[in-house]
Amino acid sequence: MNRRTVLAGLVALPGLAVAAPALAHRGHAGLTVIEIDAAGGGISVVHRFYAHDVEPALVTVAPDAQPSLDDPRALEALVAHLSQRFRLEVDGHRVAVSHGQTHLAGDNMRFDFIGSMEPGTAVGIVTVDLDFFPGVHDDWEQQVNVRTAGVTRTVVFRPGSQAQSVRFRA
Repeated sequence: MNRRTVLAGLVALPGLAVAAPALAHRGHAGLTVIEIDAAGGGISVVHRFYAHDVEPALVTVAPDAQPSLDDPRALEALVAHLSQRFRLEVDGHRVAVSHGQTHLAGDNMRFDFIGSMEPGTAVGIVTVDLDFFPGVHDDWEQQVNVRTAGVTRTVVFRPGSQAQSVRFRA
């Protein structure tokens, strides 16, 4: 390797270090985890997002608030949006979930919701329907993991996706 090649590599290195984080997060996405305790009847739903993906949506989700998570009105409207645009059914029965807590830590956001069903019910088919932040990011993907009795099933929602079901018993 000649001296010119080594020098060119050293000059390019800082540029690569700056570009790598930008390339690491190109899409817009969230994660929802649904845990069903069939024996006890408890259901938890946790939605996770990056704040930098959600804040642009606040313009439409909370039009009367500042488009910032620092504005309590924007945060309240965001929780209402998540509540209204998420639907869950277990074996054909609608499960109402209510907001429990919101956790904001830097760029990480977590919204906890809780619900219940009849204790001791065997879970067969779980249907999820969600449509978060329509019209904001055309590349949005929301992965949903549904967990019960030690088994996890996964579906992915994109803009325009219809309700999706996962089966836990034959």
